[in-house]
Amino acid sequence: MTAGVLSALPGLVLMAAGYFHPESLNEMTAHRWWTLHVPGMLVFPLVGLALMWLFKGRRDPVAVVAVLASFVYAIFYNALDILSGIGAGWVTSRLPSGAPRPDEVRSIFALGTPLGEIGSWALLLAAVVVAGDFLLRHRLAALPGVLLLPGAWLVHHDHIYWPGGALGMGLVGVATGYLAWLGRRS
Repeated sequence: MTAGVLSALPGLVLMAAGYFHPESLNEMTAHRWWTLHVPGMLVFPLVGLALMWLFKGRRDPVAVVAVLASFVYAIFYNALDILSGIGAGWVTSRLPSGAPRPDEVRSIFALGTPLGEIGSWALLLAAVVVAGDFLLRHRLAALPGVLLLPGAWLVHHDHIYWPGGALGMGLVGVATGYLAWLGRRS
């Protein structure tokens, strides 16, 4: 497989997963909620890794910022999915039928949500740095890479919920794949 396809794949897989992501966590959606996040735990960090890969072999300040922002995204956004996705989903799935959501589930979200917020801001920072760097180095040929910006914003705003967040993650995947292809081509 080409570097472009491999780099696009994590974002595109998460876009597809977003189609199946429940809008809310409740008794009826709990099983799908947490089971969807188990493979997501493996894929979300790959989006950050694909962005880091664009800077392979570079040690300049721009590359360092892009790699660090991508790393922070990968770690913190994955923490959101593990806590709020797997943890809160699992606990909710174990509740007796008709039981109200306990404070413990709200506490899990209270921990996961701010960690995910850090991760999504890091993804936005990485998107700005990556797109800007490629535009400076490749000019108009890098223009499709600017899709990282609305993609990262949609993920920041809508996680991977369908349609906005899922399409945002798809944009991140496509733009990353394109930039990987462009970088290998030149």
